[in-house]
Amino acid sequence: MTDRNKGILYMVLSSFFFALMAASVKLSGDLPTLEKVFFRNVIGFAASGYIIWKTRGSFFGNNRKALLLRSVFGLVALILYFYAIDRLLLANAVILNQMHPFFTLILAFLFLGERIHKLQWVAIFTALAGVLFIVKPTLDYNMLPALAGLLSAILTSAAYTIVRHLRLTDRPQTIIFYFSGVTTFSTLPFMLLGQFVMPNLYQFASLLAVGVFATAGQFFMTYAYRYSEAGDVSIYAYVNPIFAIFIGIYLWQDFPDAFSLLGVFFVLGGAYINYQAKRGKNVVENGCDS
Repeated sequence: MTDRNKGILYMVLSSFFFALMAASVKLSGDLPTLEKVFFRNVIGFAASGYIIWKTRGSFFGNNRKALLLRSVFGLVALILYFYAIDRLLLANAVILNQMHPFFTLILAFLFLGERIHKLQWVAIFTALAGVLFIVKPTLDYNMLPALAGLLSAILTSAAYTIVRHLRLTDRPQTIIFYFSGVTTFSTLPFMLLGQFVMPNLYQFASLLAVGVFATAGQFFMTYAYRYSEAGDVSIYAYVNPIFAIFIGIYLWQDFPDAFSLLGVFFVLGGAYINYQAKRGKNVVENGCDS
């Protein structure tokens, strides 16, 4: 198997495990959102800490202000994402969160001075049109979970924009350690001050699955980018909502309506256009360098 094919396989596996993570959040039932967030990160905190200890890396990092800011954005994004998962169809919550690459383009353009090509603007507006079909804007209470899912994508993109800057100063395991640590210890007081709800055996298994599947998804994503260029494998992250559709149908008989399916089609179409735009950009840049 070539390195490129390995990268594609690992990215598909990553997407599958992240879809399972989202399903496990929903399966854990009516437990408090912060309790779910705690279990989502405590396993990753232990795993990344172990890797840093084994490789004698830095627990504290270099750019601590940016590390903390990335962690705070990620924490709030995760809370909003889990809130949306509990109240929306699984596929709709996942696809709204998958809007983060498009918002990352915009934030990198605004704050890092990175250029957005014309075809990428087409991709952004195509994906945003898809969001309108999924959200179906109204002025009632039912709109809140969809807005939470969309805001989680915006904050995730802010976190990833900071990660793009942090790659110059800190190693991936340090970034993950900071994020999972801040998230774990931020939710720990909630757990200790009487707000913890004792899960039953089924819910506890679901909470453990959230952490295990999230860690596995992160692991496979890391290896995907290790074996292949980001431009070659990033499009395969969008099989995540496709997995979520089938998981939702299998577990809850959640059949997306016609507008939601059309919205998913537009978002995936925007992702494909963005993928082609990046490939074209890389070809031009490589041609200029040769």
